[in-house]
Amino acid sequence: MEVVNQVMPTMERAMAFFGGAEDGPFVMVNLLKFKPKAEYEDGSDGDLTGAEAYARYGEAVRKLVEGLGGKVRYSGAVTGLMLGEVEELWDMVALAEYPSLAGFRAMAMSPEMHAIEHHRKAGLAGQLNIRTKPGAGF
Repeated sequence: MEVVNQVMPTMERAMAFFGGAEDGPFVMVNLLKFKPKAEYEDGSDGDLTGAEAYARYGEAVRKLVEGLGGKVRYSGAVTGLMLGEVEELWDMVALAEYPSLAGFRAMAMSPEMHAIEHHRKAGLAGQLNIRTKPGAGF
């Protein structure tokens, strides 16, 4: 299995994701890898780590998710690997619940998201976003 961290999806990937059938609430699993130092395009805040820059984004995006009726269910540092093999572990895992694909799309395309995106880009070396559907009993 090949694993490729990315910061932004390709246009084709985004169109396929958002063009999928609406099937209600889902949880996005975010596997995050941070840059050692934040890299803002304007050169500001060079003293921040990538994790600190991303934390700025994370706090703002939490408010956007909650405004949709969603919830950040969990976030935490990756501290070890018990099973499997990867060249390099992710730094953090975050689970965000969204009420619908349409709501997620509206948030992703909103001016509010555009206003905070620079923190995400400054802090992230790459990530995986995995859309999941809760199973029976959850």
